[in-house]
Amino acid sequence: MWNPWFALSMRNACLVWEAQGVMALRLMRLGLGGAKAQSEATRMVSEKFAALGEAQAVIAAGAIRGQSGHRVANKVVSVYRKRVRGNRRRLAKKRS
Repeated sequence: MWNPWFALSMRNACLVWEAQGVMALRLMRLGLGGAKAQSEATRMVSEKFAALGEAQAVIAAGAIRGQSGHRVANKVVSVYRKRVRGNRRRLAKKRS
C-alpha cells in the first residue's frame, strides 16, 4: 500500500495538471474579449470564493470529527477537483 501522503501528492499533481488546462481555456476565452470574456472573468472570481468556502467547511467538519490530516486533505482536493472538472467541461464545449 502507498503511503497516504504520497497518494495525496499524486492526486494534487493530477489536479494541478487539470487546472493548467482550465487556465489555458480561460485565457483563450478572455483573449477573445466581449461579453463572454467579461462573464468569464466575473465567474472566475466568484467561483474562487465559493470553492474556498466549501473547502473551509470540509476542513472544519473533518476537524470536528477528528479525521486524520490526509483524509481531510483528500476531501479538500476533491472539492477543487470537482470544480476544475466542471470548468473544463464547460469551457471545452464548442460554441458557435
